[in-house]
Amino acid sequence: MTADLETRMVAFVETLTAAMGLSVTVQCTPIEDGTRITIDGESGEMLLRRKAVGLDALQHIVNAAFRGEHTQGHIVVDCLDYRRGKDDELKQTALLLAERARTTGETQEIGPLNPYARRIVHLAVAAEPQVSSESIGDAFLKTVLISASDVASNN
Repeated sequence: MTADLETRMVAFVETLTAAMGLSVTVQCTPIEDGTRITIDGESGEMLLRRKAVGLDALQHIVNAAFRGEHTQGHIVVDCLDYRRGKDDELKQTALLLAERARTTGETQEIGPLNPYARRIVHLAVAAEPQVSSESIGDAFLKTVLISASDVASNN
């Protein structure tokens, strides 16, 4: 990612949050598979109300605005480390369900989940032997099925 793109992404998020009346600081850092935009500041809590629907909306807007230019991985927008904590919790749940599917042979399901959360589940399950995952549904929010398999081939 170029420094110019990073600067423009930070400025974009700063402009949006300022328009919302939020006084926050915004930073952009590379991560293993993309870029993390971190929002800090007390007024950032406004984005986390109602199960963080504001943060989800901001994530969607930032992705829509920069998806064409940001070709190296995905963009994660986080506020007050909310996503980081939720990501870890979701990974642990996916691993627990994968183990349950492996030991009982019964398909486990989690959801409905947005695309970002589904990706976390699929990646966690992909690292586990003898289980696979699949998204079902035709809406924005889909359910992920985690099943035991002889050869784990995740979708």
